[in-house]
Amino acid sequence: MDQMAFVYAAYAIAVIGTLALVAQSWWDMRAAERRRDRARGR
Repeated sequence: MDQMAFVYAAYAIAVIGTLALVAQSWWDMRAAERRRDRARGR
């Protein structure tokens, strides 16, 4: 089996993991902003 298949798989895992981390961070940031706005009475 060609070793490039493993390289491509590693890149795919890294990209998917990075996108998942960014999505979760964005989601948590939005939730924190909503909590902050509720606490401020907006």
